[in-house]
Amino acid sequence: MAAWVALLWVLEAVDVVAGHSLDRFGIAPREGGELLDIVPSAFIHFGFGHVASNSVPLLVLGFIAALRGTGRFLAVACTVVVIGGLGVWLVAPAHTNTAGASGLVFGLFGYLLIRGFVDRRALDIVVGLIVGALYGSILWGVLPTATGVSWQGHLFGLIGGVAAAFLFRERPATVSSGY
Repeated sequence: MAAWVALLWVLEAVDVVAGHSLDRFGIAPREGGELLDIVPSAFIHFGFGHVASNSVPLLVLGFIAALRGTGRFLAVACTVVVIGGLGVWLVAPAHTNTAGASGLVFGLFGYLLIRGFVDRRALDIVVGLIVGALYGSILWGVLPTATGVSWQGHLFGLIGGVAAAFLFRERPATVSSGY
């Protein structure tokens, strides 16, 4: 997770040096060619303050989510990025540009919050309750209350995280009856 967050900071530094030329990789809604920007948009930010606001929650939530294995974490992250990006592409206001890792932050939050209930694992339920207690206030970010903040990215990231909890749930091993 430290390498992932470091990459976000390096990309923002490159963006600043390049005159914010990477900002064009954000998502412009309902433009066909912009579907290709769904993945890169999760790595691009609009300034160092934007990266900073996503760094700590991404480190913490990503680390906890990755404890189940790198492969599962990457599958969850990809699911969140794609569902979150498609949601932004479909419903964000015209003539806007949406980028940043906050959709992934909200997705990891949603994934960790319900993963224990989906997998029926007591430890993960406790982890979800702790994550909810520590980060639950971010849920206000799914409401259209702040100008210039993509509530769509937050909402669809959260939906992507919940979907990932179901898609990548641990299924109990089946017991053979010996017949």
